[in-house]
Amino acid sequence: MTSQKLRLGIPKGSLQDATIQLFARAGFNIYASARSYFPAIDDPDIDCMLIRAQEMARYVADGVLDAGLTGQDWIAEHAVANGGGAPVVPLADLVYAKQSFGKVRWVLAVPEDSPYRDVRDLEGATIATELVRVTQAYFARHGVNVNVEFSWGATEVKPPTLADAIVEVTETGSSLRANRLRIIDTVLESNTQLIANRTALEGEWTRTKLENLALLLKAAIEAHGRVGIMLNVKITDLAAVLSLLPALQRPTVSPLSDGEWVALNTIIEERTVRDLIPRLKAARARGIVEYPLNKIVL
Repeated sequence: MTSQKLRLGIPKGSLQDATIQLFARAGFNIYASARSYFPAIDDPDIDCMLIRAQEMARYVADGVLDAGLTGQDWIAEHAVANGGGAPVVPLADLVYAKQSFGKVRWVLAVPEDSPYRDVRDLEGATIATELVRVTQAYFARHGVNVNVEFSWGATEVKPPTLADAIVEVTETGSSLRANRLRIIDTVLESNTQLIANRTALEGEWTRTKLENLALLLKAAIEAHGRVGIMLNVKITDLAAVLSLLPALQRPTVSPLSDGEWVALNTIIEERTVRDLIPRLKAARARGIVEYPLNKIVL
């Protein structure tokens, strides 16, 4: 048993619950308390710390943490602040967010009745956002001079009284619509990443530990929304049944003790199951079993 510890940052706030659920599917149980910033984890080689996603890249870059999970948006914000360099090493793209398993967007939005229709219309305007440096770089690329102000929250309510426009993160756009805002452009797409400190990766133990962690987290992401399905079918009906199965790869076909029958095992999208199982039954498949998946290692 090693005395080494991996110092891992877990994003506190909107991503916290989704991250803990992802780790559970990957085989790691994290126990967070509202009164502690140091959650327990059932891996004796890992020490966890809750850190705001906005600060994660800085603490990983500075070596306070060996690794952490945060969005590409906050990695980009930190990179712009440090001259565009790459102070942290991305290890895994983990496409999940607060509400869904998808990317989020930082969008430029204005009131529905605003005369602004294009980014160039905002010359001299005031923009409120939490993503200040990325927003400044975005307008600079378009050659538009604006005043970008940091927003402490509730950014959607600021136009038109406190700001002319906002740059805000959205998954579905529902909050923007509820506040009568209209999207002009996408400033940045983002998803969660597992990042590491460059120096920490030079150690063989830490590098191996992080590579294994990245493997399991990616496998848990791959399994989301998919299920396994097993069934038996007569060889004479095999071609018809195979034509119905949309496999992740090719279905596994195994012989049974009765030489006239074979067993099939494959992975499918969960949303297709309710339509697929009756069709498999009609094609004379038997013993159909659906089972959940925690991980898929590609």
